Amino acid sequence: MLRRTFALTAGLALAGGALTACHTGKTGAASDPEPSVSAVADANAFPVTIKTSFGPVTLKRQPARIVALGTNDADNLLSLGVVPVGMTKVSWGGNPRGSDPWVDARLKDLGAKLPTLLDDTDSVPMDAVAALNPDVILATNYSLTRQQYQTLSKIAPVVAYPGAAWTTTWQDSLTMDGEATGLMTQAKTVAQKTQADLDAAKAKYPQIQGKTFIWASLSTTDLSSVAFYTPSDARPLLLTTLGMRNAPIITKLSKPGQFYGTVSAERAADLSSDVLISYVNKPSDATTYAKDRLVGRIPAIKAGHLAVFPEGFAAAAGTRTTPLSIPYAIAHFVPQIAAAVS
Repeated sequence: MLRRTFALTAGLALAGGALTACHTGKTGAASDPEPSVSAVADANAFPVTIKTSFGPVTLKRQPARIVALGTNDADNLLSLGVVPVGMTKVSWGGNPRGSDPWVDARLKDLGAKLPTLLDDTDSVPMDAVAALNPDVILATNYSLTRQQYQTLSKIAPVVAYPGAAWTTTWQDSLTMDGEATGLMTQAKTVAQKTQADLDAAKAKYPQIQGKTFIWASLSTTDLSSVAFYTPSDARPLLLTTLGMRNAPIITKLSKPGQFYGTVSAERAADLSSDVLISYVNKPSDATTYAKDRLVGRIPAIKAGHLAVFPEGFAAAAGTRTTPLSIPYAIAHFVPQIAAAVS
């Protein structure tokens, strides 16, 4: 399954970097996790009907056991003080136990243990999800076929993404999860705090204001084409929130409803921007790109304005945009973009 981080970065290198998108199967954690929600829902929060790409979903009462499949959902829940009984294992850019440092820190704050981890590397882990006996399944920023959605819906109501797969903004994802848990008051507070952090970061880095960028996923194993993330993807959306602009050529090449695209390396000279960002397997890959007869013609690479990110927490924070990851991205990811622009 193409994971949101492009099935390109690890293999483009696939994942956080490249465009990946999903995990499967097995789990880790307690055999009978505690119920997820202890917070009291807002008055009159239920019943609630949430619109998704597969149709409206109605929840009659506050769910106690929640499975978080989507890229954003576990982080969103934790930011609301809710611990899911299961969450998707982090297979790219995370720590050895399959989570992120910001998730671990939040769990510690809440005095909670790591939820059961669901490995969707190969496909949606239906059996593992069912074993957790959830009241609701959240997949607000994810990718599901209609058949997968229907299968999951036999286990519990599924709050899927509202538009195209992998194009849900962090704000919309947080709102949907706030509605599903009946905690919209808290969700609004989290959103305001997160936006304030972004506004402060924007003011801190005036050198990136108005600068154009291309977020690519290059691979040294195949430099015949350039994969890129579209303006609808969370990665570019993070940078535009901070005052940067998608390169006009990328806006032109991007297709509605898609989070990534590709262009022949023969057109490298047309890929003009102030900075080019790419995942790499190792930092020295940047030299390979610069020396390539085609990719090396990309204007930002020729000018020395290339920001590369090997697998790690900084790259992951810039990839998985959530209320929990954004502060980490501001501290560790954005400074590298600013340095590349200068």
